[in-house]
Amino acid sequence: MKKNKEIKKEINKEKRKYDKGQIFIKVMAGILALLMVVATCASLIYSLWG
Repeated sequence: MKKNKEIKKEINKEKRKYDKGQIFIKVMAGILALLMVVATCASLIYSLWG
């Protein structure tokens, strides 16, 4: 029984680290997607007014 509890604790620690990394990746992907949309809009506006 002790081994099972220790294994579960280790799995929980690993999941927490993975979740933080996954959240960071999603935030960075969101920022990059936003920058791509802004750049596309800026390019369209510049080309239409130019």
